[in-house]
Amino acid sequence: MNKESGVISFLSSLPKNIFSGFVVSLVALPLGLGLAIASEAPPIAGVIASIVGGIICSIFGGSNLTITGPGNGLVVVLLYSITSLGNGDLYQGYLYTLAAIVFSGVLMFLFGVFRLGALSEFFPSSSLQGMLAAIGIGILAKQLHVMLGVITVNGTPLKVLSKIPDTLSFLFSNLTLYSWIPVFLGLFSLVVLIFYSKLRNPLFRIIPAPMWVIIFAVGVSFYLEVFTDGLYNISESLMIHLPKNIATNIPSPDYSLIASLEFITTVISITLIASIESLLSIKAVDKLDPQKRRSNVNKDLRSLGVATTLSGLIGGLPVVTVIARSSVNVNNGGSNRASNFVHAMFLLVFILVFQDLIERIALPSLAAILVYTGYKLAAPDNFIRILKIGKEQAAIFIATFIITLTNGIVFGIATGILFTFLIHVYLNNSFFLFSRNWLKPNVLMYLEAETGNYYLSVKNFCSFLNFFKLKKNLDEVPETSSVIIDFSLCDFVDHTVMEGLSEYIRVFEKKGGGIEVIGLDSHSANTQHPFAIRKSLPSFDFFKFQNNLTKRQISLKNFAKSQSWSYFPDPSLETKLLESFEYFKTKTINYQYNELTKNVEGFSLFDLSYSEGAFIAKDNLLSTFLLIKTKYAIPVFIIEKDFIFSGLGDQTNYNEVNFEMYPDFSNRFFLSGVNSVELKKLFDAELVFFFESHAYFRIESSGGKILIKGKSRLLSIQEIKTLISFAKELMLLLNKKYGSENNT
Repeated sequence: MNKESGVISFLSSLPKNIFSGFVVSLVALPLGLGLAIASEAPPIAGVIASIVGGIICSIFGGSNLTITGPGNGLVVVLLYSITSLGNGDLYQGYLYTLAAIVFSGVLMFLFGVFRLGALSEFFPSSSLQGMLAAIGIGILAKQLHVMLGVITVNGTPLKVLSKIPDTLSFLFSNLTLYSWIPVFLGLFSLVVLIFYSKLRNPLFRIIPAPMWVIIFAVGVSFYLEVFTDGLYNISESLMIHLPKNIATNIPSPDYSLIASLEFITTVISITLIASIESLLSIKAVDKLDPQKRRSNVNKDLRSLGVATTLSGLIGGLPVVTVIARSSVNVNNGGSNRASNFVHAMFLLVFILVFQDLIERIALPSLAAILVYTGYKLAAPDNFIRILKIGKEQAAIFIATFIITLTNGIVFGIATGILFTFLIHVYLNNSFFLFSRNWLKPNVLMYLEAETGNYYLSVKNFCSFLNFFKLKKNLDEVPETSSVIIDFSLCDFVDHTVMEGLSEYIRVFEKKGGGIEVIGLDSHSANTQHPFAIRKSLPSFDFFKFQNNLTKRQISLKNFAKSQSWSYFPDPSLETKLLESFEYFKTKTINYQYNELTKNVEGFSLFDLSYSEGAFIAKDNLLSTFLLIKTKYAIPVFIIEKDFIFSGLGDQTNYNEVNFEMYPDFSNRFFLSGVNSVELKKLFDAELVFFFESHAYFRIESSGGKILIKGKSRLLSIQEIKTLISFAKELMLLLNKKYGSENNT
């Protein structure tokens, strides 16, 4: 791409990036305030980190879609630093911590200079999940009290958790309207956050859940002031306070403790967690990129380091790449770093113009956001998912979780690495397998001249300790190529590798290439999970999973039999046909199951597991789809129910098509496609009437295939019958039109 076309592309995408940046700012404002308060720092510190990070990283960063600001993972570290370094004086502890943040930024910059971004590859996946779960408990423990209007509870996460009964007892012993107003704010805010994802109204979901919490909190503040004459106002200690003049109230970091062991430990902890959280988030966002661009992680580390140092110098928190806000950016049409800059500018405007409104936000409402965030990090589902992969992964998770919770993040992640290694030694009954071969080259790659395929042979072992060697080779291969990875000479393949390879397979397939893994036929797995450990040594006990059909599956089976369809209940990863559809460009397909096929008609109906976002922002979805393979090529298009904001977040180059002859149709439906002329020929009076007189379905044509989506949930048997009936009628119309054209 030349410079001129790059500028044109940037300018053409600017409206969407402005929109996505604005939406992200609505999420970033409450989270920035909340994360700062949870860390015992001034509320403005979180917003400063977002503004500085957005400006610096949008100019000097190496990512395209990431959003920067304060991160969840650092709350526990900063909270401990401010309370311990200050020795009871929170503001002084904050000044000491600012100095640690400055040094941490310098260290992170050096990580980028010396290209140490690959360090993230040495952290076992299950260990990282255990660390994140412990961080979630740490956030939840403190903020649960604040959500209930009690801000005086301090201590370690376990100590704070143990005081929850005391807080509840205190509340119930002081049953007054005045004392229960903050509790109501916190609990109602939590309810909003929990049920937000259940609401499918597009107008409501334009505003992110955290901003709805803020709107509610500010509204309650005005109501109490106007309708109760201030009689039941919330205590000042439970309200946000911002400096009246931000420019003249910049704190100065205190460097007097730089030689102390506690200070050095704080710097290392901040740097380690900030780097890990950022690198993991960068990789996760790259997976969400419709264009499948790869970020320059070392360049990102350098920009994050500069932003963190600058943020610390003017009173802000460390700057990291944040997956939650980045996911919001992707889902709302962000396409380049402009959205990060725009979100920072909107935050600056909010702080300068709407300070009075911000100071009406009660702490229990912000605490509810963090309680919800902490729960998502530590949700039992995360452990259950790890357990399904393997018992040893559950053991790694638990060990990391406990040590992080009791001894801190540095000790926790170190324990996770060591424990994972010891389990690998135990499973293989061999220490020498790893010690002898760790530093040896274990990946041979060459291009097969006769086939044009890249062949990679992996020997000895492949685990979190040396996965970077395989990744380095795969990163050198064009993603449009065909790759064969042979593990027949490899004695052991761990969970981190299997999980990492699945992501490479997804990326290659989306780019037109492919990766085939061979040589694992002689390896045993401890579970049926695709990410389970594989080893060629004597197998160990397997989990036994029951494959009993549910009531719905039995109904599907009976329905298929009655219609002479085929039914396949088992999960399948054969979902490549779906990846050509625009609907899945920003989504990750997991697997399909409960497939009903009618090959004669080219119909395939199935339930699909897929996801939006990643990490704590990941939203797992289940929907029922119908795929039709047509006998002829039809125009490429998408038709869905119209609403005022339709198309704002789309990542397509499709053009909207409107019909002057059918204004009601154009008002009710959002039709877009590549060729407007062909679409206007296709959507004649008969087809328009068909859509206007039937139930709503989202329909997408990729030319030779049509994908029909039901509701944003699994369909009932009756709804499936309706969907199939709709599809048959639609195909009759299309067959009539294109059949006659082909005959002529």
